[in-house]
Amino acid sequence: MNSNVSVFALGGLNEIGKNMYAIESENDIVLVDCGNKFPDESLLGIDLIIPDISYLVEKQDKVRALLVTHGHEDHIGGIPYFLKQLNIPVYATRFTLGIIELKLKEHRLLRESELYEIHSDSKLQIGEMEISFFQVNHSIPDCLGIVFDTPEGTIVHTGDFKFDLNPANGERPDINKMAEIGSRGVLLLLSESTNAERKGFTPSEQMIGENLENMFLKAKRKIIVSTFASNISRVQQVIDASDKSNRKLALLGRSMVNVVRVAMERGYLTVPKGMLIEPKEINEFPPERVTIVCTGSQGEPMAALSRLSTGNYRDAEILPEDMVILAAGPIPGNEKNVTTIVDNLYQLGAHVLYGSGSSSGMHVSGHGYQEDLKLMLTLMKPTYFIPIHGEYRMLHHHRMLAESVGIDPENTFILKNGDVVDVEHSVARSTRTVTAGSTYVDGVDVGNMEFVLRDRKHIAEDGMLMIILPMSKPEGKMLAEPEIISRGFVDRNFPQLRKEMNRIIRETIHELHEANRFSWNAKKKQIKKYVRKYIKERTKKEPMIVPILIEI
Repeated sequence: MNSNVSVFALGGLNEIGKNMYAIESENDIVLVDCGNKFPDESLLGIDLIIPDISYLVEKQDKVRALLVTHGHEDHIGGIPYFLKQLNIPVYATRFTLGIIELKLKEHRLLRESELYEIHSDSKLQIGEMEISFFQVNHSIPDCLGIVFDTPEGTIVHTGDFKFDLNPANGERPDINKMAEIGSRGVLLLLSESTNAERKGFTPSEQMIGENLENMFLKAKRKIIVSTFASNISRVQQVIDASDKSNRKLALLGRSMVNVVRVAMERGYLTVPKGMLIEPKEINEFPPERVTIVCTGSQGEPMAALSRLSTGNYRDAEILPEDMVILAAGPIPGNEKNVTTIVDNLYQLGAHVLYGSGSSSGMHVSGHGYQEDLKLMLTLMKPTYFIPIHGEYRMLHHHRMLAESVGIDPENTFILKNGDVVDVEHSVARSTRTVTAGSTYVDGVDVGNMEFVLRDRKHIAEDGMLMIILPMSKPEGKMLAEPEIISRGFVDRNFPQLRKEMNRIIRETIHELHEANRFSWNAKKKQIKKYVRKYIKERTKKEPMIVPILIEI
């Protein structure tokens, strides 16, 4: 090791999602969060993207603990896959542990996992690091910032935060404790950057509750509210508005049902007795007495709202004059999917309230705007600063905010995943990198999958030709004409192409036989080569060629 303490990210820098940060000393590595992010349209068939933890696997004897700031997917979604490789203790708050337990049950890992409950007054000693916490508020209960007291100085990770002094759930940010931490001296601050481009303070959640109540009292038919399952404050506001307008409440979407159950069991949600109904009971009540809360606010194709918008949900349907409220802003990259769903809802005749930020009156961000970020910087007064949790432009704007409150611009590090900040004698430098990147989850398969994705993209663009060729095993000769099957490859002259491909295949097999080259691999290689060349010359396309030789 070139330093006493090192700080780096394996995810969460120059991107939104799959957050994972590491504090490494000579003998110990402590991790903060292990999230996922969802793939864009270019990653065909991929379900999730999680951090590449190969560096941690190489140093697994040093990896001591995983600390979780809160229960959003981009901070906990990778935990089951991580624990399958490195089964280390996980520390999280009561509500966050409840959601993590759901995931571990699905992966059949709960029994062997080490889970420990913490709160804002907890203290841990891990190696030479003394670790403490402070309460922040966000769009989910039980959120923490983390303080690492190391021999080199104090390192603070804010978690996701905003400063809402009148939050719907009553969990106020512990500003006094943050100021006390700052007064003791913070060497290095890692602070989230999601809304670094937005001016002012983040609006309070209280505004949403008042707006919801007004809309519920005006609505003439069913109300469908789509939000993040983890946004328990928003769900509570919907419950309160439903209670005041004498409505029953149905939950649609597996994650919504599971998270609400955890929140009720652990005392984070209060639901009046008799309010909850099963989806199959929706049509038993007049439409003006029904509220539906569902997943799908980000336009996910298989989520409840998407299926409702296309009339493909078994137990419920959206009819003219129903009101649909998207109580969440689209995450960057999801705008197209959300717009498609909104269009579908309008075609069904629904009244739709949607929009990013507070424009619809139905959503405020859980992430701090510029003034929130400046307040955190002012409270902590760090010597060095690493903006995290954001795309490059967000990190850049956060650096400018830091400079505006007196942080030396030379002491701010805008990093990529894998870039390391080494701290030695309380001086921070960034001169090296560790292995970092993305790991893809495709069903039960987890790995790099670059070759698989390349093949899928190839097939998506130009299609595929399968050549099924019956061959005599003892003589190595063709027994019949090859069968050529086209998938995704279209050409109006295909019958003529098929005839010419058959000729090329026959000649290729004959030439190889004359040259005493009986290897199946040689036959497949030559068939692919000559058929590909012919198709490209005739059609300017390059479909994937898959020869299948059947020995008889």
